[in-house]
Amino acid sequence: MIQLPPGLIETLSAEVIGVFLVFLRVAAMSSLLPAFGERTLPVRVKLAVASAFTLIISPAVQPASTSPDLTQFAGLVLTEILIGLAFGIGVRLFILALQTAGSVAAQSTSLSQILGGAAVEPIPAMGYVLVMAALALAVAAGLHVRVAEFLILSYQLLPMGTVPAAPDLSHWGVRRIADAFGFAVGLAAPFLIISLIYNLTLGVINRAMPQLMVSFVGAPAITMGGMLMLLVSFPVMLSVWADALFGFFQDPLGLIP
Repeated sequence: MIQLPPGLIETLSAEVIGVFLVFLRVAAMSSLLPAFGERTLPVRVKLAVASAFTLIISPAVQPASTSPDLTQFAGLVLTEILIGLAFGIGVRLFILALQTAGSVAAQSTSLSQILGGAAVEPIPAMGYVLVMAALALAVAAGLHVRVAEFLILSYQLLPMGTVPAAPDLSHWGVRRIADAFGFAVGLAAPFLIISLIYNLTLGVINRAMPQLMVSFVGAPAITMGGMLMLLVSFPVMLSVWADALFGFFQDPLGLIP
């Protein structure tokens, strides 16, 4: 009969519980990450991604030294899921900002109905193109490496078992939502400016020449102008978005001025 070293079972139990708790935070966060948490991905792929990230970052996380009792374990489970969802939502807001920017730009340039049902979510084609291009850019720029670093950083900011204060968490969430909306409007600002100038010009032409059907002339002009504006501003928008996303990975709580 094989004799196990004393304390081996307790040590293995603590290690397994620690890896499981890491998996909870990683799975909650990865389900909302760009590219890795898209609704079009199968659930098995998402589970495999969460498991891979867990194996990568588990050696860098200090697990619990002893096995917690049932009450402590339940508290750890809820805390890790809450922290993972909070950070995941913070990252997901960058995708929502792109969708909002695309919707604002499309509405401003009369391009809101072209291929509007091509995405899983009902967004205009311009927003869909922006999101797909941004996901491709993020993956090509090493999104998986940045996510692994971000997960390790999350344990430095909020160690395992640390319960975030409700006022701080709510303030952080409101600030992130406000920043995401402002970021979306900033990305779509060129289209808003062009739309304003176009409508003012159309109004002046209509007042000067009432007999001219300005809608027949203006509709093709704003559509072509919107496509040209998208062609010119597309690389800049994606570059600004990628810098903002990777900047959030480095400082998710906004501690760096």
